[in-house]
Amino acid sequence: MVNTLDRYFIILFFKKLLMLSAIFFSLSFILTIFEEITFLSESTSAFYLPFMLAIFDAPTTLLEILPFVILITAQLFFIDLIKKKENELIKINNLNNFYLIKLLAICSFLFGIIIITIYYPISSKLKFIYSDIKNIYSEDGKYLKHVNDNGIWIKDEIKNEIYIINGNEKKDPYLEDVFISKFDNNFNLIENIFAKKVDITSDKWIIENPIVFRDNSQFQLGETLILNTHFNIDKINSAFRNLNSFNLLQLADIKKENMLLGYSSQDIDLHFLKIISLPIYFTILVIISSIIMLNIKKNKPYIFHVLLGISLSVIIYYINNIFNVFGLTNKIPIYMSIFFPMIFLSIISIVGLIRINEK
Repeated sequence: MVNTLDRYFIILFFKKLLMLSAIFFSLSFILTIFEEITFLSESTSAFYLPFMLAIFDAPTTLLEILPFVILITAQLFFIDLIKKKENELIKINNLNNFYLIKLLAICSFLFGIIIITIYYPISSKLKFIYSDIKNIYSEDGKYLKHVNDNGIWIKDEIKNEIYIINGNEKKDPYLEDVFISKFDNNFNLIENIFAKKVDITSDKWIIENPIVFRDNSQFQLGETLILNTHFNIDKINSAFRNLNSFNLLQLADIKKENMLLGYSSQDIDLHFLKIISLPIYFTILVIISSIIMLNIKKNKPYIFHVLLGISLSVIIYYINNIFNVFGLTNKIPIYMSIFFPMIFLSIISIVGLIRINEK
């Protein structure tokens, strides 16, 4: 009878999870369509392209909100049990509340494994295609950035002039050993500029003590040179790539490249840890949601449970964001920015589990 109960509760949980996932996927798809229609409004793209882009982007959006989908799923699961009085089956079979929480925790952990091994590689590939298509229709498509063993390379167009920029090393907010070649529209060389250090904090680059090569001669300017570009420190750090468009193996390769070139990999480390910790995160949220539902008075209206779940999701979301910012700004180690909120939530879960079987 226990195996039959296990099967029933597992099926019910995953039905709720799939239903909520489908709802949030549809909402993400609809919202993205309007964004893509606006983005492509001035282009000559095919009418179906916004819909295709929305399909490619929605899986990544769903991935971002899956923790909260899991939390609300557990709430709906218990609401359904209480409404149908099926929670009495647990007592009839001499089981306790901890049995049900343990079952849901195992389901959520296995679901997290599936997300990492199957869902995320697919969503990252779709996001990569999405970014690739968007770049074609983007006004910034003529601006390129590339990183290799020779440093960072940038192609930019400024006032009908083409700039090829090479920086040997980046030490925020400076680009060091910078060589800039300026061409006309026909790629005829106008001049070359070399500088030991360039401040790239904003789009207006400050070139310190530049050496200019022009008409077979060179001279050093005694003052700083301002270059208006389409790049700044944030754009260069992001490398025009969305980390969600790379699978875990690709993220590891990108980190190795950054280490060889001396570039920061904090954002990669943060994203990598967020993905691989999803099973644990899902499990903790399901436990917390279960404890809350089993401790709330039964005469409370269902809308109260739903609003409580949404409020809790928002609080957890902002807590995670705050710690992520602390990690990226070196206030705390990157791994702590991910695991400290989980440790805090785990302590809450343990305290709740100690008393849950008294219910």
